[in-house]
Amino acid sequence: MSKTADYDTELARLQLRLVEAQAWAIEQGRRTVVLFEGRDAAGKDGSIRRVTEYMSSRQTRVIALSKPSEHEAEQWYFQRYAPHLPGAGETVLFNRSWYNRAGVEPVMGFCTPEQYERFLKDAPRFERLLTDDGVLLIKLWFDISKEEQADRLRERVEDPLKRFKVSALDAEAQKRWDAYSAARDRMLKETHSGHAPWTVIATDHKKTARLNVIRHILNRLGAPGVEEPTDKDVVMPGDKAVGRLAA
Repeated sequence: MSKTADYDTELARLQLRLVEAQAWAIEQGRRTVVLFEGRDAAGKDGSIRRVTEYMSSRQTRVIALSKPSEHEAEQWYFQRYAPHLPGAGETVLFNRSWYNRAGVEPVMGFCTPEQYERFLKDAPRFERLLTDDGVLLIKLWFDISKEEQADRLRERVEDPLKRFKVSALDAEAQKRWDAYSAARDRMLKETHSGHAPWTVIATDHKKTARLNVIRHILNRLGAPGVEEPTDKDVVMPGDKAVGRLAA
């Protein structure tokens, strides 16, 4: 059997387990939030598609917010995210989240140093409110090497079918690599907590990463009888991963 066939078979098996786990979560009235964060071209979109492909369309939402309006920029920072939080039985996946303020915004100068510092203190408090109220919060950081990112960004430009993936910020991803690395490391150190831990996913191999993302989500959902071993070289606790990440 080819590697592609092996991948397709395993993906189908995991997606079925995810459907079953979600059915259990809906029955239990569980509220689940999954944050997909990471560098540009790290594979967030592709993983989200595989995760949600067969999930309940009524009970699953993917949120990808655009640049805040002038009015939103004057609000409490977390206010624009709160309306999208799940109700009973719902799963909400954020394709980038409030953690824009821990990466893109400070690196690109879209927030003030004071706003950045305040965010790093407020994010764990905000997340404590969510988890104390029973929300399951799964935070995923997609890590990618500089060389692999360069290849994927180049492919985006060359492939007309990936037109909507191209961003004006793509050119900055490589230029500001070191600044993004420093922001990532500080974010993981200061916002990893017992109630809302970070999990780092190594994504240079897309298919392996996607399978491990689903396995990790299944383990965190906690449906009875579900236990999926993950690859320790791919799935790493955020508080122990910093020294192993792409520098």
